[in-house]
Amino acid sequence: MLPETIARRSFLRAGGLSLGSMAFSQLLARDGRAAAAVPRLPFAPKAKRVIWLYMAGGMSHIDTFDNKPKLAQMSGQPMPESVTKGKQIAQLQGAKLNCLGPQHPFKKWGQSGQEISVIWPKLAEACADRMCIVRSLSTEAINHDPAHTFMNTGSMIPGRPAMGSWLLYGLGSESDNLPGFIVLVSTGKFGQRQPIAARQWHSGFLPGQHQGVELRGTGDPVLYVRNPAGVDMSAQRQVVDAVGDLNRLRDRAVDDPEISTRLSQYELAFRMQTSVPGLMDLSDEPKSMLDLYGTRGGDGSFGSNCLLARRLAERGVRFIQLYHRDWDHHGAVKDHVAGTAGEVDQGAAALVTDLARRGMLDDTLVVFGSEFGRTPMAQGSGRDHHLAGFTMWFAGGGMRPGFSFGATDEFGYNAVENKVSVHDVHATMLHQLGIDHERFTYRFQGLDMRLTGVEPSRVVKEILA
Repeated sequence: MLPETIARRSFLRAGGLSLGSMAFSQLLARDGRAAAAVPRLPFAPKAKRVIWLYMAGGMSHIDTFDNKPKLAQMSGQPMPESVTKGKQIAQLQGAKLNCLGPQHPFKKWGQSGQEISVIWPKLAEACADRMCIVRSLSTEAINHDPAHTFMNTGSMIPGRPAMGSWLLYGLGSESDNLPGFIVLVSTGKFGQRQPIAARQWHSGFLPGQHQGVELRGTGDPVLYVRNPAGVDMSAQRQVVDAVGDLNRLRDRAVDDPEISTRLSQYELAFRMQTSVPGLMDLSDEPKSMLDLYGTRGGDGSFGSNCLLARRLAERGVRFIQLYHRDWDHHGAVKDHVAGTAGEVDQGAAALVTDLARRGMLDDTLVVFGSEFGRTPMAQGSGRDHHLAGFTMWFAGGGMRPGFSFGATDEFGYNAVENKVSVHDVHATMLHQLGIDHERFTYRFQGLDMRLTGVEPSRVVKEILA
């Protein structure tokens, strides 16, 4: 228990060390303890940070990046029973299964001849030769929330740390003034809006300071980040220091790690009062840059969030995740997949192009994909959830550019060639960041937990440059 009164002299003596000790502890956390936590691979990491463009809702691989001429020929005809018999299907279970071919033409783009749907004109034109497209993904979850959880944490069980939290725990942040793991969410006008729970960027059993922080794309990015009227930064500094000193006294009495977490987060929140407004002030961005991203900035669009992602990456944020929530196309898939792609196309192309121009793409791993794909069978005018085969693409961060890897069968149903699991994706991403996924663990409830779980998983070395 804290004493009911604290002597003024004792309080000042303890408080006199507060600023220096907090600054020193932050440096240790960023550079010392974090580095010691990582089982390093015997080479320099190819990537320093990750920007994950997360297409929430289940993007149809068949209409975007995985062309299936055979499926197009059989569109409207019954799907062969040999393809679907005994397979897990979501809402189409027991229904008549008819083929639904790709809803938009595909073209070969760039010198690499990457085959991409015409609904991606800017992305395909600008980035085909920088993209590494993997068409043989599969996952273990058939419904959205567990599939999001599996893609983000490596487990369908809620409560595990997100990948961004693992990276922040292991590598620390390169920013003193912003969280090391930041999330931005955008919404369009096509398809069903996919709910995204905050547990998708939770720190789980890792220390709480490694949790992701969601920034809002419009208005104040963080609620209450600005001081109220009549409170200047000097007064706010006094409040933060006083609260910190009291918390440290309590921590010495009870030795509760959550108090240390709160101390670091209060201090970070104070620094964010200066850094966040500067992040959102786009007056230093030329009109040509805003035009590249297709935004005036601060409008909450995917393009605006992509521009913010580049600014966050420049400021040392380790893991940046951009959710676009409108890929759940159970109906009107032809119009809605084109509409949603139109909301994403320019921003994604601009981000990759901008990073490359600045020399940042080499050490930034850009990831693009959904929690699962969608069925090659029709669900009315739409497509159902699909876990047995789907597509993701990567750019930068030492990934092989202008390259396609893996394949689904001729119907786009099953991953059949060079199969890649979600754990393989995580292992490969960690590898590019210089981390050995098999040895990167955290002791919890008597077990050495890891992002890639206990099932066999591998680094997909074929897609590395």
